[in-house]
Amino acid sequence: MDPFFHGKMPELSVNGTILNFDSIRVSDPHADTLLIFLHEALGSIPQWRDFPRELCDELRLNGIVYERQGHGKSSSLTRERDENYLHHYAWKELSNFIDAVFAPEQKIILVGHSDGGTIALLYASRFPKNVEMVITMAAHVINEQETIAGIEPAVKAFKAGKLARLNDFHGDKTEDLFFAWADTWGAEFFRNWNITQDIHGVQAPVLAIQGANDQYGTIRQLELIEKHVSALCHTILLNNCGHHPHLEQKAKVIELIRHFKQTTAGSSLHQ
Repeated sequence: MDPFFHGKMPELSVNGTILNFDSIRVSDPHADTLLIFLHEALGSIPQWRDFPRELCDELRLNGIVYERQGHGKSSSLTRERDENYLHHYAWKELSNFIDAVFAPEQKIILVGHSDGGTIALLYASRFPKNVEMVITMAAHVINEQETIAGIEPAVKAFKAGKLARLNDFHGDKTEDLFFAWADTWGAEFFRNWNITQDIHGVQAPVLAIQGANDQYGTIRQLELIEKHVSALCHTILLNNCGHHPHLEQKAKVIELIRHFKQTTAGSSLHQ
C-alpha cells in the first residue's frame, strides 16, 4: 500500500477497526526512513497542528500521522481499558498498522506525545528491528501522584463544558474517550502502573523531552526512561514549558530533534 497519494485523507481497516491517517510527503515516497506521529491521550490528527509537517520538512522525510481507535475519525472504542491498554495500542494496533502501511525494508522514526510517547517506547522495545529512532514528548512510564492530581481539574473542566472543543476533533466519541482516559489513570488498578521493565528492549536512540511545568508528570519520567532503555538516551527538560513541548516551544523542539538525528545516525544497537 502506498499511503503517499493525493486526495482525501485515507483510512485503513485493521481487524475490523477503521484507522484514519494522513500522509505528509516531502521526498521520494519509497524513502528508506519515515516518521510516524503518535498523538496524546485525547489527541487526533488536527491537534498536532503544523508540527508534523514542519518536522518532516526540516528532516526531509515523509511522515504518517494516524488516529488510534477511539480518536478523531477512527472507529469508536470497543473494549474497556485495563492496565495494559497502552501495550495493546503499541503491540497490536500500531504493529498491525505499520505492517499494513510501511514496506518491510523501511526504517521508522517514532515521534510520540504523552500516551503516544509511551506507545512509541513499548513498540520500539517489542519490535526493534525497523525502528531507527524514538522521540518522546511528555511520555509516561509510571503513574505518578502528579499525574492523578493533574487529571482532577481536567475532569471538573470537562463536566463544566470548558473542554467542549474536544467535540470538534472526536465528535460523538468525545465523552467515551475522555472518561476512558480519566477513569483509567485514576483507577485503583492503575495506581501502580509501571512499564519500566517493558522498555528494556529499546535498541534505537531515544530523545526524551518534557516540560518542567508539565502538570501530568515530573522529571522522574525522564530519569526512568534513561535508566531502563538499552540504547543511547538523551533527556531534555524544557523550562517554561508544560505538557505540550511541540506546541509551546515548537522551533526549539524541532531543532533538538534535528540535532539528535544528525549526531546519532547509525548508533542503533541492532545495526
